[in-house]
Amino acid sequence: MTASLLKRAVAEGVGTALLLAAVVGSGVMAARLANGDAALALLANAIATGGALVALIVTFAPISGAHFNPLVTLVLAPRNNNGETHAVLAYIAAQAIGAVGGVLLAHAMFGLPILEWSSHVRATQGEWLGEFVATFGLIGLIMSGVRHCPAALPYAVAAYVVAAYWFTSSTSFANPAVALARALTDTFAGIRPQDVPAFVVAEFAGAGAATLLFGWLMGREPANNSGQM
Repeated sequence: MTASLLKRAVAEGVGTALLLAAVVGSGVMAARLANGDAALALLANAIATGGALVALIVTFAPISGAHFNPLVTLVLAPRNNNGETHAVLAYIAAQAIGAVGGVLLAHAMFGLPILEWSSHVRATQGEWLGEFVATFGLIGLIMSGVRHCPAALPYAVAAYVVAAYWFTSSTSFANPAVALARALTDTFAGIRPQDVPAFVVAEFAGAGAATLLFGWLMGREPANNSGQM
């Protein structure tokens, strides 16, 4: 691994960890302060996640592209001449490790058991469809945004994620690394381990559908030689 790739992978890992700490930590805080009001807790969780996304994308985009999501890495890799298999694998490994680390960090901050399995049931076909829709919209937004309005992407992604918390039945994971990591938290943000595979399949299906549709809508793009995937 080159020094440049190592730095980018570390940035992806740290950024993903902070994102998961924000998702899980704000979920814990919201549940504690909402006095059983699930709508208020979800609103607080969504706003905190959106705010964190803006800050993290602005911080890490100049270093690694701020993917924080294996699907984003896979979709954007062909844009860059440096998007070889080893670079893609390094990003995905960093994202997975960072996601788990972020959950553990949130647990430590709030005095929860460091390791635990979620009991939050997310097992309906409607929730799977919600994950498909959430991921389809996110990947379509990113594919269009990186070509036409990259400066607006931090705000557009955050706005979409906040909205998708509410308009999708799954509350919008849209990220396999996030889904796997959230199986390790029995909090407001969790998902049962046995429910994760269906979520991941729905996420890949949504990303694939978005890639096909937006690739057709926008046509071929010249390679990006910026040094980032």
